[in-house]
Amino acid sequence: MAGKGNDSPAIGIGLGTTYSCVAVWKHNRIEIIPNDQGNRTTPSCVAFADKERLIGDGANNQQAMNPANTIFDAKRLIGRRFSDSKVQEDIKLWPFKVIKGNSDTPKIVVTYKGQKMEFLAQEISSMILGKMKESAEAYLGNDVKDAVITVPAYFNDSQRQATKEAGTIAGLNVIRMINEPTAAAIAYGLDNKSDIVGKINVLVFDLGGGTFDVSLMTIEEGGIFEVKAVAGDTHLGGEDFDNRMVDHCVLEFKRRWKKDLTGNQRALGRLRFACEKAKRILSCATHTLIELDSLHEGIDFSMKFTRAKFEGLNMDLFEMSIKTLETCLSDAKMKKSCIDQVILVGGSTRIPKVQHMLLEYFNGRELCKSVNPDEAVAYGAAVLASKLSGNTEKSVQDVVLRDVTPLSLGIEAHGDIFNVVIPRNTPIPTSKAKVYSTIKDNQTTLAIPVYQGERSRSKDNHFLGKFSISGIPPAPKCVSTVMIGIEIDANGILTVTASVISTGKMKKLTITNAIGRLSKEKIEKMVHDAEKYKFEDQEFKKKAEAHNALEDCIYKMKNKIEERSVKESVHHEILQVMKKAIDKTNKWLKDNQAAPFAELHSKKVHLEFVCKLLF
Repeated sequence: MAGKGNDSPAIGIGLGTTYSCVAVWKHNRIEIIPNDQGNRTTPSCVAFADKERLIGDGANNQQAMNPANTIFDAKRLIGRRFSDSKVQEDIKLWPFKVIKGNSDTPKIVVTYKGQKMEFLAQEISSMILGKMKESAEAYLGNDVKDAVITVPAYFNDSQRQATKEAGTIAGLNVIRMINEPTAAAIAYGLDNKSDIVGKINVLVFDLGGGTFDVSLMTIEEGGIFEVKAVAGDTHLGGEDFDNRMVDHCVLEFKRRWKKDLTGNQRALGRLRFACEKAKRILSCATHTLIELDSLHEGIDFSMKFTRAKFEGLNMDLFEMSIKTLETCLSDAKMKKSCIDQVILVGGSTRIPKVQHMLLEYFNGRELCKSVNPDEAVAYGAAVLASKLSGNTEKSVQDVVLRDVTPLSLGIEAHGDIFNVVIPRNTPIPTSKAKVYSTIKDNQTTLAIPVYQGERSRSKDNHFLGKFSISGIPPAPKCVSTVMIGIEIDANGILTVTASVISTGKMKKLTITNAIGRLSKEKIEKMVHDAEKYKFEDQEFKKKAEAHNALEDCIYKMKNKIEERSVKESVHHEILQVMKKAIDKTNKWLKDNQAAPFAELHSKKVHLEFVCKLLF
C-alpha cells in the first residue's frame, strides 16, 4: 500500500544513467530534493575505496584516481545479457571489470576492503536509489518507503523488472514505474496548465546520458496525458558522445608519441573525465582545451577541441536520433506539422547541434525549454507518486495517464517465426490472447518461448523466458488448441498464460531464466546485504567523525596550553602532565588508525577530562 498523507509521502525518482534526481510533493507543490552536497542532481556512481563505499558526488570526484573500483553506467547493464553485443562493446570502454554470471547475467567485479566482490547491475542501481531515499528522508525528516521510479520508454520487460528489483533491494516499495518522456510531459503539463486549451500534440525528445526516447502524446485540458507512440534506443546518449571524444584523444596521443594508452585504466579514467567536462563546455563555447599532466608514462597531454570537431565525431549518432523521431511520427500516423510543442528532456539536449537539427526538422519551430531537462522526469514521477499516495489536491488528482507498450510482444512459432500477440504502441494496461494449435500428431506438451522486439525472426528479438504446458489431449496435429494470453500492467511488466482449450488446464509464465529476473530468496538476500552495507557506511562515517574529533581535540588542547602558558603563570608540573597526556593520546592515535568508534570517543573524553581537571 502507498503511504497516505504527509506522514509517509511517496517520492519520485528519476534514475538516470549518469545523474539521478529525487522530488516530492510538499507545501502544495513539487520540490526537487538536494543531496548532502546541496546539489539537485546526484551522479549515478558507486565507488568502493579501501575503507569505505561512496555513492554520488563522493564516488564521482575520486573516479579518475580509482577507476577499477568506481562503477558507473549500471543502467546500461541492467536487465541485459552478458553476451549482448552492446554490453560487449561497453566492456571494452569501461575501466571496471565485468564478467559472465549465471544465466548469462553480467556481473561487476570490484575490490573492497581487500576482497574481490561481485555485484549485479540491480545491486549497484539499488545503492543509487538508496542514496536518493536517504536524501529524501533527511529533507523530509521521516522515513520514506513508497516511490515512483522512471525508466526509459524503450526499456523491455527484463530491464523494467530488474529496475523494480533494484528499488526493492533499496528498501523501497515501487508503487509504479513511469516512462521518462511521460513523466517529463506531466512536468510540462502542470507548469503550463493555463496555456493548454483543448488538446495539444506534444513530442518529447529525451536524450540523456545513456538512453534516448522519443514519445508523441496528446495533453488534454484538465490533465489527461495520452501516449500515441514511442521509439528510442536504450544505448544512445551522452556517454557515447564522450566515448567518441576519448577514442579521438587516444588516437591523437598514439600519433604524437607512438604510445598506446588503452591498457592504462587510470589514464583512460582521467581522459574520460576531462572529455566529459570539455563536452559540457562546448555547449556554450566554440572551443576548449583538454590538458592532462603526466597522462601516460610521464607524458603531458594537451589538445584543443572545437565544437565543429565534436559535432563531426558524433554526427552519425545525432542523425540516428532524428531517424528515430521520424519512426515515432510514422507509428503515430502524424505529420510533423501537427506537433504543437517539442519538449527537450535530458542533459544531452543542451548540445547546440542537436537543437539545430531539431529546429531544421520542424522548419524553425521554437523548441520548448520551459522544463528543466535534468529535473523534469523526477518532477513528473513525484506528481504521480503524490496522486497514488492519496494527495487530494485537484491538480494532482486530475492527472490521468494513458501509456503504450514500446515493443511488440509475442511467442516463437514453428520455423523460428516471431508471432506478435501485442503489437508495439498498444495502449496499456492491456491483455490480448491468440489461439495456437499443435504442430505434431499426438502432441501432449507445447513449449512456449516468449520474445519482445520488432524483428520477424524470433532469435533476433529479446528473449524473455520460456515455459511449457502439458496435458494436451492426444490428437492429430492442428486439432488440439492452446490459448496464449499476454497481459501488461501499468508498469509495463508482463504476465504470460497458456491454457488448453479443451480441458481448461492453465499455466502461468514464471520467468526463472530470463535475464535480470531474480528469485524472491535472492532479492531478500540482496536486501539484507544492502542493509549490511548501509550499516558499514554509517559505522565508517561515525568512526571517521570520532577520529577527526579526537585530532581536533588534541590540536585545541595544544593551543590552549600555549595560550595559558604565555598569558598566565601556569605551574611547570601541571604543564608537563598535560603535555604528556596530549603526546600520549597523539601517539596512540597514530598507532591505532583502525580503532573503533568507542575507543576514539573514550580517548577524547579522557583527554578533555584531564585537561579540564588540571586547568
